[in-house]
Amino acid sequence: MTEQEAGKIKGFLGLCCRAGQVIFGQDACVDAIRKKTAAIVLIDDSSTEGSKKRFRNACFSHHVPLYGLPEGFIAQATGRDGRRAAAIRHGTMAGKLEELMGKQPMAENRQSNTNESADIAGVQAVK
Repeated sequence: MTEQEAGKIKGFLGLCCRAGQVIFGQDACVDAIRKKTAAIVLIDDSSTEGSKKRFRNACFSHHVPLYGLPEGFIAQATGRDGRRAAAIRHGTMAGKLEELMGKQPMAENRQSNTNESADIAGVQAVK
């Protein structure tokens, strides 16, 4: 991400926050994902591996794009210290932010293999 792209994303994320379209906090974000009110989820690189895994799993299973951002990006963009996770509510702002992000979401990078345990055992699953 270039400096110019980062600046645009920071500015727009701040605007989303002022418009009341951002949900903060791990539990609140996961709830929003499960209730299908979150259109996009952003997570800071400084988050723990457990938090990242929880978000990856929730976003993957509910088909919500998850984007990783550099350390301190969310806190700086929103003006709220210590924020490491944010979910953007459905709407035009979420669509514009996703367009600005432009890169491949983290949650879609994981390969889906529903018959993984059968493959490990050497058994072919019937579809």
